[in-house]
Amino acid sequence: MSLHPSVAAVRHAVRRGLADLDPGARLLVACSGGADSLALASATVFEGRDQGWYVVGATVDHGLQEGSDTRADAVVAQLATIGVDETVSARATVEAPGLGPEAAARAARYAVLEQLRETFDADLVLLGHTRDDQAETVLLGLTRGSGGRALAGMRRSFEHYRRPLLDVSHTDTVTACQVEGLRIWDDPHNDDPAFTRVRVRRRVLPMLEDELGPGVTDALARTAEQLRPDMELLDAYADQALLDLEGVGSVDGLPVDALLELPSSIRTRVLRLAAVAAGAPAGELFHQHVLAVDALLTDWHGQKWVDLPGHLHAVRREGGLRFERA
Repeated sequence: MSLHPSVAAVRHAVRRGLADLDPGARLLVACSGGADSLALASATVFEGRDQGWYVVGATVDHGLQEGSDTRADAVVAQLATIGVDETVSARATVEAPGLGPEAAARAARYAVLEQLRETFDADLVLLGHTRDDQAETVLLGLTRGSGGRALAGMRRSFEHYRRPLLDVSHTDTVTACQVEGLRIWDDPHNDDPAFTRVRVRRRVLPMLEDELGPGVTDALARTAEQLRPDMELLDAYADQALLDLEGVGSVDGLPVDALLELPSSIRTRVLRLAAVAAGAPAGELFHQHVLAVDALLTDWHGQKWVDLPGHLHAVRREGGLRFERA
């Protein structure tokens, strides 16, 4: 019997996305019980058989809904049925003052996943984001005026994390689960219009598809794919520039004169990197903050300091730019 195209699409994406792994690699698959992460877990188990991958299925209980612990137990049971080598469920503490509910839950989830990765000595944590998630991210970045970094969308990999399904549609993951007989859990939060991403998914993207024709989701995802290499190259230049500036040592802080010699696209990245390194939360450091710091260089008229998230001040003093605790 021929393999269903949706199952084949998911498995091919996993095979291609993890082609660089050595036999016997240890993988932690983050699974909510939804179609995307279930399909990812199933495909990883299948593709890992020949490679001898050790696959751990992990679910994070955010504790935000009544009965979430029971739901987490059900996800763990289904992961075991899929054939993962080991399962784990962990409770996250969603407490992040100053962040919205979605951002707070995400921060808590990644904190737990990082702990689990260390506990199981996993080489990678696999995340089930799809092409639809990528399109939503790009559209949200566009509407918020978040610049090239946001329009470049979600990275395929970062640190110990990887997203093998960014070229796969949500329709394919749902179909793959149905074909394989997997029970999909539909998170009520995914239909709650109180969340911005839900409104984009349920209302905005379908409206764009209706008004502009089919293919908007694919086009947004392609935009991210095209912009990502450019953003990564500029970020690499900025990383090196910051290292070079930190090695000057002739002034207290980053030398103003040397900063002004950098192209603005590199300089603003350097300023952002330096602010984050000093303790500014990356998720709360917006472009207007970076521009205000840049004005200490390009429009200097004796400003006292610039307030930044994380209780930081950006200060220009005696030829140097410093980031200090407020």
